[in-house]
Amino acid sequence: MTPAARSLVQIVVNGTPLQVPAGTSVAAALAQRAPGTTRTSVTGEPRAPLCGMGVCHECRVRIHGRTRLACQTDCAEGMLIHTDVGAAPGSAKR
Repeated sequence: MTPAARSLVQIVVNGTPLQVPAGTSVAAALAQRAPGTTRTSVTGEPRAPLCGMGVCHECRVRIHGRTRLACQTDCAEGMLIHTDVGAAPGSAKR
């Protein structure tokens, strides 16, 4: 199948609809939109995929309320993705 003939799926990222080609990983879809990150750490730092193969766990997101690895998950029609997996900035326990 040629790239032009690939079907699109619509996902929702933090409440904003986004269309991506079917078969796109969640990590790749998130990289296409600003700020290109997948989550915020418990200390408020932006995080993004590091290894791309599910080892580092830096790409954790919530999909339909469950924590998943964005680099290991393909986008599906109607997928609800939230990138707020870390705690709010300044809320880290000391």
